[in-house]
Amino acid sequence: MIFYHRVKSVRKLAGSFDENYNMAATTWHIDAGHSQIGFKVKHLGIASVNGVFKNFSGNMVSEEHGFDQAAVRFSIDVNTIDTNNAQRDEHLRSELFFHATRFPAILFSGKLVQHEDEFQLVGDMTILETTKPITLDVQFTGAGTGRFGEKRAGFEVSGKIKRKDFGLNFHLLNEAGDLVVGEEVKFSGDIELLQQR
Repeated sequence: MIFYHRVKSVRKLAGSFDENYNMAATTWHIDAGHSQIGFKVKHLGIASVNGVFKNFSGNMVSEEHGFDQAAVRFSIDVNTIDTNNAQRDEHLRSELFFHATRFPAILFSGKLVQHEDEFQLVGDMTILETTKPITLDVQFTGAGTGRFGEKRAGFEVSGKIKRKDFGLNFHLLNEAGDLVVGEEVKFSGDIELLQQR
């Protein structure tokens, strides 16, 4: 499969990066200018509302050649939520949802695990006061060198959670008995990593 060959090539490429910089571990940081973290949730059970978090940061540290078992940490600034509706965004930042003044960040700590020709991001996510294990699917999309000689790698991340598992308990029904805000939240991320020199 083409994807398998890409994974093999990134192992070789990451190995050469380590030799070039003579490091026992390789550290990568999210290039926020070339990345995006988004989500969507059902409204009234009939259509999805999409949104993004505009500010986030994170890094990945790989001890071996390639990315298998790399340690991953990231933080999402809840106050930068944007669903293209200012009133709704204020509602999401309020005590009824994220309570952003008290809990300003969504946190993740875990590792990237390779299963044959696929990756998964496995670890603990913290929202409000609740920390729970989650697993996200990850596709490696390529690695290469930027215009200034910097090493870069790309990944697409997807997954879902039940918001009430993390204390996001807002509950409102319409006249037909449908949830105004769905319980399942789907996450997506287009992430470009920049290797630390």
